Amino acid sequence: MSPIEITQGKGPLVLGLPHTGTEIPDDCLARLNDTGRAIADTDWHIHDLYAGLVADVTTVRTPVHRYVIDVNRDPSGASLYPGQNTTGLCPLTDFDGLSIYREGQEPDATETERRRAAYHAPYHAALGAELERVKAIHGYAILYDCHSIRSLIPFLFDGTLPDFNIGTNSGVTCAAEIESAVLRICKRAEGYCTVLNGRFKGGWTTRHYGQPAQGVHAIQMELAQSTYMAESPPWDFAEDRAARLRPHLTTILKTLSDWRPQ
Repeated sequence: MSPIEITQGKGPLVLGLPHTGTEIPDDCLARLNDTGRAIADTDWHIHDLYAGLVADVTTVRTPVHRYVIDVNRDPSGASLYPGQNTTGLCPLTDFDGLSIYREGQEPDATETERRRAAYHAPYHAALGAELERVKAIHGYAILYDCHSIRSLIPFLFDGTLPDFNIGTNSGVTCAAEIESAVLRICKRAEGYCTVLNGRFKGGWTTRHYGQPAQGVHAIQMELAQSTYMAESPPWDFAEDRAARLRPHLTTILKTLSDWRPQ
């Protein structure tokens, strides 16, 4: 498998890219059924959408697909959204609730732990190291966790998902000024709708690293994929939609890069 992809910048902003990878090792691929092999639940094109928007940002990306192991889930396996439909550390279903494994081929606890050590731990070792490096330079770091998802998934949520879904675990994971600044930019984006801490309040990454009192701020952005791509196979990138969206993402990233603690 390809190594964790790291681009080091000198600024305080770090972009996490946990779900854009499409690589599946052969031993895992052999276990998946046709639904699993379709890898529909990818954050398609997100690393390309954000590429080059602002200077001196650090990026950390895993090339491994979330069906192997989801690096944005609690490594203990605890649910981030108790009582709601979701997918786990080693997902057994897709976002529509359909099994992704051949019968009897689901990973057991031993296999899950093997994958956690092989793929989950290295991603977070890299991400944690980059946050510490940036913090050592500036005295603080900001993690912006980049995500996207189809706008219509009845198994996970009712109705149509807003375009911008900002998650700060109800204001816990970053300074209030960071949350309000990102919310303000999104609300001013003409033709888009926004929600703060709605269905997606921030995954394990945001919740784990977001420790404002320790100088690390974290915020998650879950984009509706309808804002920049086709939401059905072959999941084509829509350059015209992306061109309309990118200026708003640029404003967000530049604002975070320029932010300083009070």
